[in-house]
Amino acid sequence: MTDEQLINWIKSRRSIGNLSIPAPTESQIKAAIDCAVTAPDHKKLRPWRFIVTQGNARHELGRAFLAAAEAQAAQEGEALSEKSRQKTYNMPLRAPVIITVVTQMQVHKKVPPFEQMLSAGAAVQNLILALKAQGFSTVWRTGLLCNEPAVKAYFGVGADDYVTAFVYTGSSPCDMPTRKPIDIEPLLRFES
Repeated sequence: MTDEQLINWIKSRRSIGNLSIPAPTESQIKAAIDCAVTAPDHKKLRPWRFIVTQGNARHELGRAFLAAAEAQAAQEGEALSEKSRQKTYNMPLRAPVIITVVTQMQVHKKVPPFEQMLSAGAAVQNLILALKAQGFSTVWRTGLLCNEPAVKAYFGVGADDYVTAFVYTGSSPCDMPTRKPIDIEPLLRFES
């Protein structure tokens, strides 16, 4: 692959929410995580953790999402409709595999928490590109439930840690249209 082909390949990355089997195997997931952990990581703190949810475990995650949504609604003095309950419970069933990326903040005088969160974001991007390289589609999801106590408890995540990403992955039953180019000029400034 030439440099230009690689650049075009990266630019072709799309988020695809409709995912099905075949899903990545354990060895393919490990290969993707091997790439994820090459993310920039000041002082080699390795603040990221990866949790793979698949099969029936997705139903358990659905129950955690539902508990979190019910707690949020109760806090606002509301109750979830049956339709909202079902939709929330089914969220993890939208893909055969979900790779949850957790940022475990490390105390370090030279590496502030925001830098560790950015490192986790870079790890997520590497993970997504490595899955794409193996022929799988992905979508990075978070949402309002990701750091609710019920979800953190499900994953065994500490109070000071963050669920940074739910990377839903599998195969896409359809081809996505080519992404419209993004005009980078308003986003860019050169200084000399």
